Amino acid sequence: MNKMRPFLMAMLFFMTAVIPCTAQKKEAAKHADDPNEMVAYLFTYFNSNDPKDEQICYAISDDGYNYTPLNHGYPVILSDTIALTQCVRDPHILRCEDGKTFYMVATDMRSSLGWSSNRGMVMLKSTDLIHWQHSTVNFPTRYTKTWKNVIRVWAPETIYDHQAGKYMVFYSLRTSDPGSFDKIYYQYANEDFTDLEGEPRWLFDAGNATIDGDIVYNDADQLYHLFYKQESGRGIYQAVARQLTDRWKMVDGHVEQTKEAVEGVGVCKAIDGRSWIIMYDCYGNGHYQFCRSEDLKSFQFVQNTEMKGKFTPRHGTVIPITRAEKARLLKEFGNHRQPILPGFHADPEVLYSHKTQKYYIYSTTDGIPGWGGHDFSVFSSTDLTNWTDEGKMLNVKGDQVKWATGNAWAPCIEEVKQKDGSYKYYFYYSAHNPKSNRKEIGVAVSDHPTGPFVDSGSPILTDADRPAGAHGGQAIDVDVFKDPKSGKYYLYWGNGFMAGAELNDDLLSVKKETIRLLTPEGGDLQTWAFREGAYVFYRKGTYYFLWSVDDTGSPNYHVCYGTAKSPLGPIGIDPDHYLVIKQKPEDSIYGTAHNSILQLPGKDEWYIVYHRINKNYIDRRLGGGGPGVHREVCIDRLTFDKKGRIVPVTPTLNGPEPLTVKK
Repeated sequence: MNKMRPFLMAMLFFMTAVIPCTAQKKEAAKHADDPNEMVAYLFTYFNSNDPKDEQICYAISDDGYNYTPLNHGYPVILSDTIALTQCVRDPHILRCEDGKTFYMVATDMRSSLGWSSNRGMVMLKSTDLIHWQHSTVNFPTRYTKTWKNVIRVWAPETIYDHQAGKYMVFYSLRTSDPGSFDKIYYQYANEDFTDLEGEPRWLFDAGNATIDGDIVYNDADQLYHLFYKQESGRGIYQAVARQLTDRWKMVDGHVEQTKEAVEGVGVCKAIDGRSWIIMYDCYGNGHYQFCRSEDLKSFQFVQNTEMKGKFTPRHGTVIPITRAEKARLLKEFGNHRQPILPGFHADPEVLYSHKTQKYYIYSTTDGIPGWGGHDFSVFSSTDLTNWTDEGKMLNVKGDQVKWATGNAWAPCIEEVKQKDGSYKYYFYYSAHNPKSNRKEIGVAVSDHPTGPFVDSGSPILTDADRPAGAHGGQAIDVDVFKDPKSGKYYLYWGNGFMAGAELNDDLLSVKKETIRLLTPEGGDLQTWAFREGAYVFYRKGTYYFLWSVDDTGSPNYHVCYGTAKSPLGPIGIDPDHYLVIKQKPEDSIYGTAHNSILQLPGKDEWYIVYHRINKNYIDRRLGGGGPGVHREVCIDRLTFDKKGRIVPVTPTLNGPEPLTVKK
C-alpha cells in the first residue's frame, strides 16, 4: 500500500488539474458559441463633404480601434432614400434598452449648400442593423411659430433617460436671430421613434458655440458625462450631471490627445466592461483618432486610423455588437468581390483586346433619374477581378457627338485588326436625337480601347429603320457580332422587338436590305418573351442569342436564350432549357440581366458580365419611385452541358477567382 501511495497521489493531482481544465474548455466552447456574446464593434460614419459621400457607412472591428469598412466602403443606407436634402452626416447609433432594437439619428444636410443650410434630422429604427425605417423632422415646418428661423440642427444623438422613461434626442441648434450661437437642446422621441415630442428645450452650452455633444453614463461615479466641442477653445471638453436634465458642471481640461483641430467626439463602453473607447474626427488632417480611458478623467492615445481607399471616416459613433449581429452584417455587407466596378453602372459590354492583352468593360452610367446619363465609362483589367477606371470615353452631350443630347445607353464594341497589323475600335451606342425626339444608334471609332473616340457624325440606325412587323419600342440596346464562319459583321438592336442586319465593310453603316425581324416566337414574361438587351455569340457551330425578359424594374427581370444556325436566325427555343440567369433574393441579388459574354482567348472558357440592382434600392424597385436606375456590374462563369445547352447561372456574391496573369 505504501508503494501505491505515490501513484495514487499523482493520479489525484492529475484529476484535480485536468477536470477543472476540461470544464473550463467546455465553458469556453459554450461561450464561443453564444450568439448574444458581445464580440466586435460597429462604426457608423460618413466619408467626406462631397455630396456623394454624405451617406451612412459601416466599418467593423474586433478590438474597437482597428476598423475594416464593410460593403467595400460604399454606403449601406443611401441618403437619397431617407433625407430631405438627399445627404446625411454625423450618424449616431444606439442599442435600445430591449437589447435588440437600434435607433440612429443623423444630420439632414448637404454641406455643399453651406454650413448653415440644414434644418432638421433623420430618425431611423432597425431590429437587424440592415433594414431601417426612417422619418424626417424639419424644424421650420414642424415648429412654424417658434423655430421657423432655425439654420442649424447639428449632430443629433439619442440616450435613454431612466428618470423620464423615454429616449432623449439632443442636438446643437442655432437660429438666425442676432447674437445666436450653437447650443445643445433636447426633446423626447415618441414611442415609435418617428417624431419628436414637444418643442426644443435647452440642455447645455459653454457660453459660446457648443456642438457635437455625446453623453454616456458611468456606473463608477454614477454621473452622466457630456463630451462636446467648444468652438472658442478648439477642442473637446466635458461636463457632468447626476440626471440628464440637471445643470451640467463643466470639467477642466481637454479630452483630445493632439494639437490638431478636432470635432465629432464619440465615447463607447468597451466590451471588457472596464475601459472606454474615445474617438474624435481630426477633420483638418483627414483621419480619426482613438484613445482609451479607465475612468473618463484621463485619456491615453491609442492610434490614428489609416485612411485608404474608400475608408475616410468622418464624424461617427461606435457600439458593441454580438456574435450573431457580426455574422449577419458580414453576410449582408461583407467585402465580396461583386460588384466588380465601383459605383452605379449598367448594360456592361466586355471586350478582350488583342492589342493590349487586357480586358475592358464599357457601361451605361447609372444612378441618374430617368436613365438620364450622357456619357460612357470604360474600365480595364488583367484578371477580371481588379478593374481600373480609364475614365469617360464618350460623351453624347457636347462636342463629341453632334446629333445627340443625352440618354447614353447600352453600348457595344468591336476590335478590328487592320491589314497593316494595327487595330481599330468601333463603338456602337444609343442616344436621344432631339431632331426626331427618338432614341437612335450611332458609332464612334478609335485606335485604342480607351479612346479618344471620334463619332461618325450622324445616326447609323434610326427609328425608321425598324423591320417590317416590328411595333412599338425604340432603337436601343445595340450589339455587334463578327461571324467567325463568314467574317461578316452584324448589328442587333431593339426594344419590344429584336432586329438584326449586316454591316457594310466600313462598319459605319448598315446594309438596309438585310434588316429583318428576329423576335423569338412564343413565351411570356415568366419565360422568354423578348424585351431588350440582345447579345449574340458563337460556339461549336451554334449561334447563341441572349436577351432580357420583362422590365428592368421588375422582380421577374431575367436573361434567356435561343439558338440558330445563322447570324440572322431563325431563332429556336427549347421550352425546357431557355434560362440563362435570374435573381437570387436570398443573397440580396436582384435584377440580374442585360449581359455580354466573354470567351477567354483560345479557350472554351466563358464568362457572363451582367448588371444587377443595388440591394439598397430594392424596396423602391418593387414599389415604384424610380426603379432600376441604381445598377451595378457583376461577373460569373458561364458553362454548357454535353449537348451545348447553357447551364443556368447562379449569381454569386464573390464571382470567379481572379485569372492567373502571365508575367
